[in-house]
Amino acid sequence: MLEALTGIGLATSAGLNAYVPLLAVGLSARYSGLIALPPSWQWLTNGWVIAILALLLAIEFVADKVPVVDHVNDVVQTVVRPTAGGLAFGAAAGSQTVMVTDPGQFFSGHQWVPIALGVLISLTVHGAKASVRPVVNTTTAGLGAPVVSTIEDIGSVALSLVAILVPVLVLALLVAMVAGFWALRRRRRRRKAEKRAARLENGATKI
Repeated sequence: MLEALTGIGLATSAGLNAYVPLLAVGLSARYSGLIALPPSWQWLTNGWVIAILALLLAIEFVADKVPVVDHVNDVVQTVVRPTAGGLAFGAAAGSQTVMVTDPGQFFSGHQWVPIALGVLISLTVHGAKASVRPVVNTTTAGLGAPVVSTIEDIGSVALSLVAILVPVLVLALLVAMVAGFWALRRRRRRRKAEKRAARLENGATKI
């Protein structure tokens, strides 16, 4: 159960930032005993892999805070984030699937399930993130992009750390994230309704 919660937390984190959970898993497994990766996932602890993930994280950190560039980044990340989510969930669940020597065993043994769940969770979170960002950019003339991106980065880091250190709190954080997302959507709808009402009122006044 705890492994599943860890996987869910890391996959959700990957939907916000692909590289944070992978880097968290790699560093935790390499420098602490918080995560014990199975042999086929030990590549995440490789120094070169960690360095590359850190570089990609730095690029993502900057690109996601620039209006227009953040949209292009989200398009590219449509593939990257779900993939990272699948890897993160698979690693957390102890799935022996990175080096598949027997495809039949891979499917019949349901070893694909953790990765598939991770991909689905990350893709869902990424979709929500990508749909909200254009609205934020439009309503704030681009000024809200770095603010929202920073909040997303903090959320990704928090989810990764909680998933590794205290996985039982993952569900509470997910509930908070969903509540925040729906509050933002309701606010967006309310503003649209207010603008529509204002336009109708102005039209009636002119007549």
